[in-house]
Parts: sequence; C-alpha cells; structure tokens
Amino acid sequence: MSVVASGSRVPIVSKIYCSSSPLVFFVRNRPHAVNGGGFVVTNCRQEVVFRVDGCGTLGTEGKLILRDGDGAPLLVIIRRKGGVVQALSSSKLWKGYTQEEEEGAEKLVFSLKEPSAWSIKSKITVSIEPHGRGWDFEVKGSFVSRNCCISDRRGNVAAQVGIVEVKELLRSKDVYHVVVQPGADQAFVFGIIAVLDNIYGQSTAC
Repeated sequence: MSVVASGSRVPIVSKIYCSSSPLVFFVRNRPHAVNGGGFVVTNCRQEVVFRVDGCGTLGTEGKLILRDGDGAPLLVIIRRKGGVVQALSSSKLWKGYTQEEEEGAEKLVFSLKEPSAWSIKSKITVSIEPHGRGWDFEVKGSFVSRNCCISDRRGNVAAQVGIVEVKELLRSKDVYHVVVQPGADQAFVFGIIAVLDNIYGQSTAC
C-alpha cells in the first residue's frame, strides 16, 4: 500500500498536529450500536485527541469525518465517483478536505486511491494536493492484523500501528496503539487510518 504527500515532514492538515517528539495514541473502536460506530483516539493521559465518525453516525455511506478532541471537524473524507476511466475500474477514490475558516470553503488536501479488488499487489496511493506527483508514503504490513507502518519514500517511518495488550494475555483488535514519529502530521495519519478502517469493513463501515 502506498500513500502520497508533499513532503515527508511537512504539515498537511496543520502544524499544531506535528510534534517534536514521538507520541503514542490509543484507538478504541466504538460498537455500531453505540453512537453509530467509528473510533476514538486518546493520548497517554486518556484525553480524547481525535474522533472519527463513520456512515453509521453520519447516515451517509462513503463519508468519514475526523474531528478534534472538542468535536470540531478537521477532515471531511469522501469516496468520490470518478469519470469514465474510474467507472471502468474497480478502484475507488477517496478525497480528504479541510475547511478554510476565512473563506468558509472546503480545501482538498489529499486523494487516496483504494486498491482494486482483483489486484494481486494491494496498493493504496495517496496524493497530497495540489501537486499530486506520485506517492510519498507507503503502508507496509497488515492493518487488519494491527501490524503495519506508514513510511515515506525514503523509508523513514511516520507512524506505526500495533496491538495493545489487554490484561496481559488478551489481545483485542478493537483497541490498538499508533506511534506517530516527530514531525509527522497526526491528523493526516489518522485520516489515512480512518480510510483503512472503512476499506476493510471495520468500525466506520455500515
């Protein structure tokens, strides 16, 4: 899988989500019966940093919203239908938008191409707008198994997803951790994780 951005350590959503030190976050999936699904991201102090609402909450399939700890939307991520070329392909295109406060308009910040169902090598490519020149990040490993990392094209790890040990022996895929490295945009990282969650039919999917 691969992901694209304008630079390996350049803010994509906002510089306030880029830390000078590595940070550990914990992701807890919300059951579909409670608040319509999605997931919550907390820090080591158990404070809510991000929340993702899926189609169960929004009532719209193919739409996700990444919010900050206070509930304000940071990214609106929508699965778009493309033109004739995409219509003939089994691939799907996701687009992530931020809200421009001064102008009140949406700004496209990244595009993510979901891999084709028949593809032997599952690849997810993400382009940071407006340049869209190839890919800058790659997802290696298995998100479903909670064992993967997001690396830039030079091989530098931006974020790592892993299983959280519960009561020493229990392992739960509904609770996992994400280590975000210095300089990486945390909001962008969790925007990508939200799409991966939906693609693989997990907490954000209907």
